[in-house]
Amino acid sequence: MADIEKKPVGITETILRDAHQSLIATRMPTEIMLPIVPKMDEIGYHSVECWGGATFDASLRFLKEDPWDRLRKLREGFKKTKLQMLLRGQNLLGYSHYSDDVVTYFVQKSLANGIDIIRIFDCLNDLRNLEASVKAVEAAKKENPQAHSQIALSYTIGDAYTDEYWADIAKRIEEMGADSICIKDMAGLLVPYEADKLIRNLKSSTKLPIQLHTHYTSGVASMTYLKAVEAGVDVIDCAISPFALGTSQPATEVMAKTFEGTPYDPGLDQKKLAEIADYFRPYREECIENGLMSTKVLGVNIKTLLYQVPGGMLSNMVSQLKEQNAEDKYDEVLNEIPQVRKDFGEPPLVTPSSQIVGTQAVMNVISGERYKMSTGQTKDLLSGKYGTTVKPFNKDVQKKVIGDAEVITCRPADLIPPQLPEFEEAVKEYKQQDEDVLSYALFPQVAVDYFKYRKAQQTGVDEKKADTQNGAYPA
Repeated sequence: MADIEKKPVGITETILRDAHQSLIATRMPTEIMLPIVPKMDEIGYHSVECWGGATFDASLRFLKEDPWDRLRKLREGFKKTKLQMLLRGQNLLGYSHYSDDVVTYFVQKSLANGIDIIRIFDCLNDLRNLEASVKAVEAAKKENPQAHSQIALSYTIGDAYTDEYWADIAKRIEEMGADSICIKDMAGLLVPYEADKLIRNLKSSTKLPIQLHTHYTSGVASMTYLKAVEAGVDVIDCAISPFALGTSQPATEVMAKTFEGTPYDPGLDQKKLAEIADYFRPYREECIENGLMSTKVLGVNIKTLLYQVPGGMLSNMVSQLKEQNAEDKYDEVLNEIPQVRKDFGEPPLVTPSSQIVGTQAVMNVISGERYKMSTGQTKDLLSGKYGTTVKPFNKDVQKKVIGDAEVITCRPADLIPPQLPEFEEAVKEYKQQDEDVLSYALFPQVAVDYFKYRKAQQTGVDEKKADTQNGAYPA
């Protein structure tokens, strides 16, 4: 190995976002994070992922925290380390498309409040749904040269996902003006030797840095990272050990140790990493004791590789079958998923496409006839409202589900008029900062509940309990 030139692999730490999103449903409060931030800042991580994904919704809905306030506090604590977030393209952090003015404003505010790297993905890998976000990051670079747009490709397996597909889409991402590419393997489907092949293929087709994100769900993730790093991947996503493995990422200390003394050595100090692990260990124990961390998510689920279905999608399916008293139909539904996915143009199975395909497979099996019943989301998908799939839809299925309804072929957001003014108007009685408009835009009801709670905390008056008619307010 002595003759290989030094190429240290970068490590992105996910403990403050995806690790706890995957293991404890995004319930880690800011107060647990802040005390360890100064030590994390000394490590020399490529970046710390700390925002976006489900953190925004969970902060407002369950933790009664302002996600923008969390970001500002983390930015204050991390003096040297780049902060990273996950964004669902035109969906931002919600579940439906927003107009371009809302997307641009959200990106601007994320960068202004402390994010450096925005990882942007789309559930169909339709690059048109990522254009507005990438342009917004590009525009922000004049004032914030650190701003970095990373396009994440949802990794999946299927006839359409050939070497040519990945090479071509990587070239198109480079032409779009993105700063780097991430392979986002949300279901842990990427096996070691496929990773080697994929990374070499991407490296020969683009000059952009390549990052790899996977989950330990299927048990192969650490070996996948080893082969990917040898193939030239630039950065890998890891989680500090108390919140690693299971449905989370490989352990930071283990991966750093694996490459120690090799040309890929990330140069992280094991003693300092151990201090961070020691800090999070009691919190892990607490989460196991109170049931927040289920031991079910800590093991290996090889079915993920057998059925190519993400763990969350499997558990969703089981609960849907339970509700219908049809648990005996489990295997039938598993066999139906590949057929539905094929009919739907072979999309990657990631939120929300995984839920759409899974729910439709359940409906097909329970009703005993394919597409006799379908959800509004299935209709939207087959109408082109989510974007373009890698293969065309099954025409007969499309006709059966949406009849003669119009199918859109343009970028879906082209049909959405500017929405920012109406959100500004709707939130004005609660607004205390510009960012409140965006919180409302993403989760209207949840945000309003939070704004009322915030006001009660500030004034000592709980409006829900107030006798407004007689002007009586309990303190």
